Amino acid sequence: APCQPLKVEILDAKTREKLCFLDKVEPQATIAEIKNLFTKTHPQWYPARQSLRLDPKGKSLKDEDVLQKLPVGTTATLYFRDLGAQISWVTVFLTEYAGPLFIYLLFYFRVPFIYGHKYDFTSSRHTVVHLACICHSFHYIKRLLETLFVHRFSHGTMPLRNIFKNCTYYWGFAAWMAYYINHPLYTPPTYGAQQVKLALAIFVICQLGNFSIHMALRDLRPAGSKTRKIPYPTKNPFTWLFLLVSCPNYTYEVGSWIGFAIMTQCLPVALFSLVGFTQMTIWAKGKHRSYLKEFRDYPPLRMPIIPFLL
Repeated sequence: APCQPLKVEILDAKTREKLCFLDKVEPQATIAEIKNLFTKTHPQWYPARQSLRLDPKGKSLKDEDVLQKLPVGTTATLYFRDLGAQISWVTVFLTEYAGPLFIYLLFYFRVPFIYGHKYDFTSSRHTVVHLACICHSFHYIKRLLETLFVHRFSHGTMPLRNIFKNCTYYWGFAAWMAYYINHPLYTPPTYGAQQVKLALAIFVICQLGNFSIHMALRDLRPAGSKTRKIPYPTKNPFTWLFLLVSCPNYTYEVGSWIGFAIMTQCLPVALFSLVGFTQMTIWAKGKHRSYLKEFRDYPPLRMPIIPFLL
């Protein structure tokens, strides 16, 4: 027997007001296709803004969910919530990372109105100041290139309001660090060149490690797919940290900033490392929990971010 077309009604999750009635929908239709049909009658809610669920307070249905496989009768009732203005992840990351790169350089070149007229466009006599600028710039250029060429985003968009919060954090800290490191009265670290060399080694190793993990995670997810697999170490020694932690990219990221803090011996950098570590620990714990939930054979030795500890 041929499949009966289904009827779909979409109600507002808050007010229960009927927003849309779709008369003949193929049972094989996906939620993504229903969102597109809904957009035709309500163009102000483009698909990325829509959350459709079976229960007004329930979980959002995934775009790839098929109507037929959902617990609905011949008339499916879906509840709609507006997620608010959305912006693509790529745009978010490019804005977040281009800001600190540019802001730091303004302080490094001592553009007018920062340190007083007599210091305009002067240059520091300390090697560490120039090295710090190279490291900071390298870090954000690396992030920008990874956003464009390495990362695969499972979610296409995020709420627009997040970009203001994230930019305040990244841009604000970049300005605060750069102000002190490039200040005419800045004094190099206590143990001089030895301290700087050690810190540079930590920074470089952690940047290589972070990049290696990003490449390994990218190779784990084929282009255009949303499949998830357990990440394992590869031939690259930097990925061997996967034996002990679920999110070594965060371990290396925190390590890089600790290296930068030792190199510059600058309090705002240490605080930025601490705040970053706190946030990344929250993300790592979440990722770790979802791995444990999804994979019954998940390696038991792994911790979220710090081997054996956290």
